[in-house]
Amino acid sequence: MIIKAGDYSECSDAEIVVITAGTAQKPGQSRLDMTAINAKIMKSIVSEIMKSGFDGVLLVASNPVDLMTYVAWKTSGLPQNRVLGSGTILDTARLRYLMSEYLNVSTNNIHAYLMGEHGDSSFVPWTHAYIGSKSLLEIIDEKGHDLNDLNDIYHQVQQAAYEIIDRKKATYYGIGLALNRLVLAILNDEHIIMTVSAYMDNDYGWENLYIGVPAKIGHEGVEEIIHLPLDEVDQAKFDKSAATLKTILEETIQPVIVSE
Repeated sequence: MIIKAGDYSECSDAEIVVITAGTAQKPGQSRLDMTAINAKIMKSIVSEIMKSGFDGVLLVASNPVDLMTYVAWKTSGLPQNRVLGSGTILDTARLRYLMSEYLNVSTNNIHAYLMGEHGDSSFVPWTHAYIGSKSLLEIIDEKGHDLNDLNDIYHQVQQAAYEIIDRKKATYYGIGLALNRLVLAILNDEHIIMTVSAYMDNDYGWENLYIGVPAKIGHEGVEEIIHLPLDEVDQAKFDKSAATLKTILEETIQPVIVSE
């Protein structure tokens, strides 16, 4: 492997380009606060990448990742499936780790997902969480655990990045490992299900936006959106998250995209 400083022309024959550039998230600042600045940065970077003749998969990790993935897609002109964001993949990994600690079960046997915006409006559809092949909620009931413990676990996951930024001023290692896993899944054509920021085309009742959902990942990027039958409560949470992103897309992102 050769690691060096290069230029955009070297993207021409790449299978994957990973974009992490953007202004740093400051203590007390939400991911959405960085939208306008990072949208301009993303548009500039993707424009240069496409000038090279790049025709692979674009993977975005810049925050707010759902919105930046949309900017990358609109700027690139690539098919929707070949532009994706890191979404809630790291949040999901943190969720499974905390659940494994709580239940004393290997993370390999915990099947649960964080969905929605990679940010404050994310949520866990607990009715679709399983330990092995058994419902998490059944296990919680059988063991006499308090359901409020699940809310505490979610809160720890949702606040994790803010706490890291408050102490270290930035996040590095967690997202680095998550991106490494995602890149390998694409290069090795693994057909693995991961929670990425994927394009909604009348999925979960929404269209023309990117948001975190379980999706099958392979060499061409997003191969398939996995549709979970959400109950009314979880669908309302998804709708709230999607509506938050949609409003910012229309008010902040679109003016950047159409500007010269």
